[in-house]
Amino acid sequence: MQPYIFPYLGYFQLIQSVDVFVFYDDVNFIKRGWVNRNKILIQNQEKLISFPCIKASQNKLINDVEVDLENKAYKKLLNSIYYAYKKAPYFEEVMPLITEVFKSDSKNIADLCIASIKMVRDYLSLSTELKRSSEEFTATQNLPAADRLIAISKKIGAEIYINSLGGKALYTKGYFAKNQLNLEFLQPKLPEYEQFSEPFIPSLSIIDVLMFNSKQDVLKMLSVYELS
Repeated sequence: MQPYIFPYLGYFQLIQSVDVFVFYDDVNFIKRGWVNRNKILIQNQEKLISFPCIKASQNKLINDVEVDLENKAYKKLLNSIYYAYKKAPYFEEVMPLITEVFKSDSKNIADLCIASIKMVRDYLSLSTELKRSSEEFTATQNLPAADRLIAISKKIGAEIYINSLGGKALYTKGYFAKNQLNLEFLQPKLPEYEQFSEPFIPSLSIIDVLMFNSKQDVLKMLSVYELS
């Protein structure tokens, strides 16, 4: 999967479901996508937040799109998260971890996204191994999409490849089976939880989930999905 910034719960259900998760960071950046944007709860409303990039372009690979964490926009963004959740029950535990991501030495948006995801993985003590396509699988870069996924999976010795539900429009089980690989699709289930007020607003950043739920409750949520 492409690395996203503080992605939603379903992304972490995918991470939790596998032994090895590969960040697809050497594919084209998508402007107005979810690589550098997400949604949080501000004054009981869903608000889109954007992590500024330098000369972002769909002609660049994700790991070539630079960021400047010293930019004042990042301080403003961190403050927005702080004030949005300062009264949340798990703010004291989670906010320092988010702050550390903002203080990381990330030079590009891929680094920053991966830092945010690693933070969550470590906070929840998930055992999933994380790899980057730009570091370990560059030899597969020019292959067609399905063939590249198969090649990466085989290189790490996988027998099953799990994709997000959106992959059903792109990949077929039969093609993967011909290459001795089982293909599964993950259907996320997004349990409701108590926010500041009703009605519940779903599909926000993992930031929202962590702010309102204990580690134990988040781990339970990560197991609520179906494979098909």
